[in-house]
Amino acid sequence: MRFNSALMPERKLVTGSQAEFDRLQKKLVPLWKSIEHLNQDPQTIVVVPSMSIEAISSGAVMQAYEERFLFLLLLLRQPRARLIYVTSQTILPSIVEYYLDLLPGVISSQARPRLFLPSPMDGSVRPLSDKLLARPQLIERIRSLIMDPNRAHLIPFNTTDREKELAVRLGIPMYGADPKFFPMGTKSGCRKIFMGEDVPHPLGYEDMGNEEDLLNAIAQMRVKKPSIEQVMVKLNEGVSGEGNAIVDLNALPAPGSSKELPMLKERLRTMQFELEGVTYDGYMKKLQERKAVVEERIMGEQFRSPSVQLRVTPLGKVELLSTHDQLLGGPSGQSYLGCVFPADTGYAALITREAAKIGRRLAKEGVIGRFALDFVVVRSNGKWEPYAIEINLRKGGTTHPFLTLQFLTDGTYDPETAIFTAPNGRQKFFVASDHVESPQYRMLTPDDLFDIVVRHNLHFGQTRQTGVVFHMMSALGELGRMGLTAVGNSHEEAKATYDRAIAVLNQETGGSTR
Repeated sequence: MRFNSALMPERKLVTGSQAEFDRLQKKLVPLWKSIEHLNQDPQTIVVVPSMSIEAISSGAVMQAYEERFLFLLLLLRQPRARLIYVTSQTILPSIVEYYLDLLPGVISSQARPRLFLPSPMDGSVRPLSDKLLARPQLIERIRSLIMDPNRAHLIPFNTTDREKELAVRLGIPMYGADPKFFPMGTKSGCRKIFMGEDVPHPLGYEDMGNEEDLLNAIAQMRVKKPSIEQVMVKLNEGVSGEGNAIVDLNALPAPGSSKELPMLKERLRTMQFELEGVTYDGYMKKLQERKAVVEERIMGEQFRSPSVQLRVTPLGKVELLSTHDQLLGGPSGQSYLGCVFPADTGYAALITREAAKIGRRLAKEGVIGRFALDFVVVRSNGKWEPYAIEINLRKGGTTHPFLTLQFLTDGTYDPETAIFTAPNGRQKFFVASDHVESPQYRMLTPDDLFDIVVRHNLHFGQTRQTGVVFHMMSALGELGRMGLTAVGNSHEEAKATYDRAIAVLNQETGGSTR
């Protein structure tokens, strides 16, 4: 998921917390089998889907994103697991029941008492972790729900010092990358890792701090490759493409000519921003604060944006989990909208091999948890060429649909063949989006949506293991927005199921999706 905006300012860690955090993290090693495998071991899983992102502009959007990971309720399949799922505001009971009813082979009345849904009842856009840290009584309540701190862990969305401190306050380890590794996930940090691990990536430069840096870097790039038509400037950290800008280099004077730099400066000042309303002066101020990269914009007749999802276990093992073709939109096609699983077999194994290099490097550095590697691939002379673009040291937009499929079907993904197979031998595919939206959808409540799903037989069925799973439903009333994952037994069936779901929603509301 391409998130390209700044992270919100962080809290300072309490003195001495690093040593305590390191001590807690060691508990993940004996816990690992309980964390990742459905078994009879008692454990408590504390989910805090906090997002530290400036791009989220309303409480409704914040709540919807926090509810995006409610598929984790499927962990209650483990008969002795307790799940504490924290959100800024209370989740509608009907939404909770929707997910519990998806549990395969579980009686929901047995699972429900093991689910706890505490909330600070704070609809502001502050990160959820900040809301918890400001409420010691609520933290104590959550602590009281943890039966055995030695058999518990925290699952965050992103891992900043906020989540690190929260883990320390709760007295449990955090399954995710220590925020000390944050520089490795910035745009500049990614490029350095790509270079160090010999992973193909676009021509460019990192650690750009001002306009002069950018002008000199672009001029040098034109010397190395005079045919470059566009370059992208990307702020070092952020979300969903809105720290990106495109600079057009067509019809410029020859590299090194006296007119080149003045004209380059003109092009730079008229660059196209991914986010509406951004000004050049405002963007350059942020660039000076955070630094940026500038790199060639890879283009071609056949162009795709796939990603690879990986995991480094607390035991240091690198696991290649999945590949996806990302569905991108926005002014320059840099904003994440959804994904198709699995990625095209023409290049899935190719990008997986490159991603494995990054996985081994991160494991060597001591990173644990899930992360994703974004690529662009172009076809030249019948051959796909991959370029690594970004490392996301956190969960992202491809995490929840894939884990939903995995939890619902108990299937496995083979990274060599790029095929996901359920225990019944059927291959599984999906199309997923977080941006199913229309002004007309505002007339719907989640209960209305459930009625439509049942009447039109869209609901995911355990017998056939196909159908639609919805998420982010709390955003319907205010934003006319939700997400869905459409599962099928082929790419074509998954796409047809997705399209049918959209058609039904539009038919029922008289709307059309954006």
